[in-house]
Amino acid sequence: MTVETGGLVEQSKNNITTTVKHVNNRVRYGNKTEKKNRSYKKMRREVVFPRVPDVLQQLFVSCTQIFRGPGFVPPASDVKKLCDILDKMKPEDVGLSKNLQFFKPTGAVNGTPRVTYTTIYQCDQFSLCIFFLPETAVIPLHNHPEMTVFSKLLLGKMHIKSYDWVEPKDSIPPSKLRLARLKANSVYTAPCNTSVLYPTTGGNIHQFTAVTPCAVLDVLGPPYSKEDDRDCSYYKDFPYSAFSNEGETTRVGEEEREGLGWLEEIEAPENAVMDRIDYLGPQIIETTY
Repeated sequence: MTVETGGLVEQSKNNITTTVKHVNNRVRYGNKTEKKNRSYKKMRREVVFPRVPDVLQQLFVSCTQIFRGPGFVPPASDVKKLCDILDKMKPEDVGLSKNLQFFKPTGAVNGTPRVTYTTIYQCDQFSLCIFFLPETAVIPLHNHPEMTVFSKLLLGKMHIKSYDWVEPKDSIPPSKLRLARLKANSVYTAPCNTSVLYPTTGGNIHQFTAVTPCAVLDVLGPPYSKEDDRDCSYYKDFPYSAFSNEGETTRVGEEEREGLGWLEEIEAPENAVMDRIDYLGPQIIETTY
């Protein structure tokens, strides 16, 4: 995905607590406390971050044990293990709260709202990240090559639309359009169960649209990498009837036809650009297990 780096603005209250905001004022993310110590008539300030919640540390440790690289699909037992952990996670586990101003619907949206993105942890095998979507914001239709992705909606209400390819790319002639099967087209409200997509199944190509302001935690195994030819591709979808000829219509049954659509690969759209900000929630403890 396309990412731009945003800055941070610090504001103090009574010289004790510093609340860190995104520079665009769209998200107020977490608190960090500064403790004052008087020594030799000088004031020292020590930044104290929140203690890492057990469930967040458990998620990190499990990911280090489960993910093995591109194309690797965790066994069903490991998928269940990660889903069970993510299903227990609350916004507070990553320093968020539904009472933050960002998550209160305004009823009016001006222009095209930008998505904000932060990384909790990333290595070659997996990454943990959070996407913040203002009301009506869209993460456009995109794929996850050779990746298994767990998505946990922490806050808000989101519409998810997803597809899988009907046939492997190697088995079809080159074309701008490619046949795909609709896997999801529903609205989800937090708290809800974790969704999982796989390299070739589970809705690998998906789009997020915020019905209300949202925060979604993604576990990507492995993360995107241009160097490893695992970059993100974007698509525009069309109804099956828009391009189907008579022969194809005869070959595909009417009931099956309703779940099919055509996807056309496109250049990264304008709303694919995101603002990247520092993660200021509880810090994971990196330990060798």
